[in-house]
Amino acid sequence: MDFSVIVNENEVVRASLPLEQQWLPLSNLDLLLPPLEFSVFLCYRKPSQCNGPWMTRTLKRSLAQTLVLFYPLSGEVVKSSAGEPVLLCNNRGVDFLEAFADVELREMDFYNTDATIEEKLMPKKKKDAVLSILVTELRCGSFIVSCTFDHRITDAYSANMFLVAWAETAQSKSMSIIPSFQRSLLTPRRPGSYHASLDDMYVLISKLPPPTTTTNDIISRIYYITAEKIDSLQAEASSNGCKRTKLESLSAYLWQKIAQTHTRKGGATEKCKMGIIVNGRTRLCSNGLMSNYFGNVLSIPMGEESAEELSTKPLSWVASAVHGFLSAATCKEHFLGLIDWVEAHRPEPAMTRIYNREKEDSGTAFVVSSGQWLPVSQVDFGWGRPVFGSYHFPWGSECGYVMPLPSASRDGDWVVYIHLLRKQLELLEKEAGAVLRPITPEYYLGDDL
Repeated sequence: MDFSVIVNENEVVRASLPLEQQWLPLSNLDLLLPPLEFSVFLCYRKPSQCNGPWMTRTLKRSLAQTLVLFYPLSGEVVKSSAGEPVLLCNNRGVDFLEAFADVELREMDFYNTDATIEEKLMPKKKKDAVLSILVTELRCGSFIVSCTFDHRITDAYSANMFLVAWAETAQSKSMSIIPSFQRSLLTPRRPGSYHASLDDMYVLISKLPPPTTTTNDIISRIYYITAEKIDSLQAEASSNGCKRTKLESLSAYLWQKIAQTHTRKGGATEKCKMGIIVNGRTRLCSNGLMSNYFGNVLSIPMGEESAEELSTKPLSWVASAVHGFLSAATCKEHFLGLIDWVEAHRPEPAMTRIYNREKEDSGTAFVVSSGQWLPVSQVDFGWGRPVFGSYHFPWGSECGYVMPLPSASRDGDWVVYIHLLRKQLELLEKEAGAVLRPITPEYYLGDDL
């Protein structure tokens, strides 16, 4: 899309109350994240009873209040004496940019998210900052709130906590969740213990081969899946008598379809890897003690099958394979072992193995996350719920990335962000076009188009 964006204001918003400077160590699970950024954007119709300046003042005022409790977001990441990242909570502030875009919401092409969000409507975070925010008013009076987070400090679950708390504060409501930064919840055991399978899931960065030139032909697209299609996939994936979750069912379907793109190219013998991000909060503490924990509590178990088997077996078989490799990572011992694994290798940095393409890899790999924790309807700053929103995570690897989240405009539907090689996406659209539909203004604006 060819439209101009002009940044009018660039302000640093700090916590509204004085904060004592302190150091906050990263947990062992935080240390598994390299310096990556991920973004969230939310689109709002033109409010009927307030104007742009009043809205941005409300956003900045409530942000300053929210940062009192979410103070790590106002800090900066520095290096410890051991060379590890650590968070200096010094209230340096959050960069808050205001912009105007010469385009209307009904003209936006969010399907081609690289050209709209990545290039024009996403804030560029400063190197050591944790969070940057860009609020863009459109020509029609609608506006877009975009946030870019340091993934070493926050996972998607934590970012969602912040967004909901910020919206509640803007409406002068009490926060429904008070964040916890209690790192002792993720303390390694003495003596530590972990299963050998973790050596297949995670790798020391020093053991990786020299980086190769990453292809520039990796693109991002956004689709939607109707509630009916999700239910249909779940029914098909559960046809062997074992009911699968909706996320397992969609993951299995994508694994099968992406494998088929390789068989179409004559790569039936190639291996196809898929990882699924698991949130460990309820696994580590079933009593809800970690429901408000702010930080990374993630693991990425993965499966590997031949493209030919994935392509020819029924979806229920693929879903069983998904459930099989997931089950090993959905227990308390897995996450305790992962914490101990990191401790055993510190201070050497490590990361998930699937992110990196190794020399012996001949097939493809992708990771499925879950944005189902984002209650989109609750991110209402006082002038209505967003009509559309998505994550944006072009994470700089040849490993693909998929993030489904609830639709903001149609209950039961899912919006799906996909980051893959262009040739894979083109074939995927042909193979799965009846399920994955490109996002359009007609979808999220409906009769208001």
